[in-house]
Amino acid sequence: METLKAASRIISVLFVICYANQLVYIFVSLLSGRKERKAEKAISLRRNRYAVLICARNEEEVIGDLVRSVRRQTYPGQLVDTYVMADNCTDGTARAAANAGAYVFERNDRSRVGKGYALDALLRSIRETEPEGYDGYFVFDADNILAPDYIEQMDRTFSQGYDIVTGYRNSKNYGSNWISAGYALWFIRESMYLSYPRHLVGSSCTVSGTGFMFSREVAEEMDGWPYHTLTEDLEFSCDQITRGRKIAFCRDAEFFDEQPVELKQSWDQRMRWCRGYLQVFGKYGMDLMRGAADGSYACLDCILGVLPAFALSVLSFCIDLALIICAAAMGEGLAGVLLPMVSALICSYTLMLILGAVTLVTEWKNIKADTQRKIVYLFSFPVFMMTYAPIAIASLFVKAEWKPIRHTFSAERLGQVGVADRGAV
Repeated sequence: METLKAASRIISVLFVICYANQLVYIFVSLLSGRKERKAEKAISLRRNRYAVLICARNEEEVIGDLVRSVRRQTYPGQLVDTYVMADNCTDGTARAAANAGAYVFERNDRSRVGKGYALDALLRSIRETEPEGYDGYFVFDADNILAPDYIEQMDRTFSQGYDIVTGYRNSKNYGSNWISAGYALWFIRESMYLSYPRHLVGSSCTVSGTGFMFSREVAEEMDGWPYHTLTEDLEFSCDQITRGRKIAFCRDAEFFDEQPVELKQSWDQRMRWCRGYLQVFGKYGMDLMRGAADGSYACLDCILGVLPAFALSVLSFCIDLALIICAAAMGEGLAGVLLPMVSALICSYTLMLILGAVTLVTEWKNIKADTQRKIVYLFSFPVFMMTYAPIAIASLFVKAEWKPIRHTFSAERLGQVGVADRGAV
């Protein structure tokens, strides 16, 4: 019994150690002054030519909004081509994308399902039609909408010599409910208190599903898109970091995506992510550890970002369960066991509330929701984050797979919560 209690305390200490750097990142971001980089430092000697890559499965309701937001960019339109892979679609996605001005390819392959396979097919199709290729490639999900200067801002960072750049991920539907708000606040925090400080200290960010770009050199090196785990974005990031590349962050390149609003959808999606973390660490863990041993802080940072939360959450749950069973078997009162657990939950809730509050206060103007929803959903944010614990445990025993999520939040509705006045849509 005492051994289990000691193990529980050790896990708490390990949590603090593994995530101490993220506490430092908060101060790095806050103390940076958020000064804008001087534009002249990022002026390119020539204009880069870009391809926008969009993989869509039954996204007829939103794909047109994204394509139109690409066509309305301040960056010269003649230097940007938009390509859509209508992947196993049974609706009018291909037609809607073409009507909005995209070049459209269609793919029907039920044996290889997932964004990774669709991206691979799209890149190979583009290579056949445009053998000269492009200077850079943007990756978006069909539900995204871009701020009007998104590509211009990304081009400035890209022109400083980075091969991979990711942008500021905002959300269309923060105010829909506590689930969408939980996602939204986390992604904004990830942008400003993980990616931004990592960029400032010279480490590497990781890409998060969408809203990123990579260079011609990376595209040629990949020869398609060879990443097919359940979290192909993290797999791509780990692979590039182990190759010595730094993924940059452009805080002025803002884009919006739509978050799930149903608990089952959210559960399934995050279970896939948790399973994918294990797949990626199994594939790149040794390379990351070797890189960290050779002095790469980016590799160490990537390890800390991928594994500890999952592993320590599962261990903590198992130890707590063992403590309850032992207390019941030995006839001891459960109060002595449950009280420390309740205390730990309160501490966890408080910590996540603080992290959410810092993000909400500093990014208040960027969050597209009314004041009441912003405040109310701050208090549900820790609950949303704490649901990761049972999801992580379930992912060890339940098969996770890629499942499409229907998106319906239009550009018109986004304009109604404050984006239209910035000219984004």
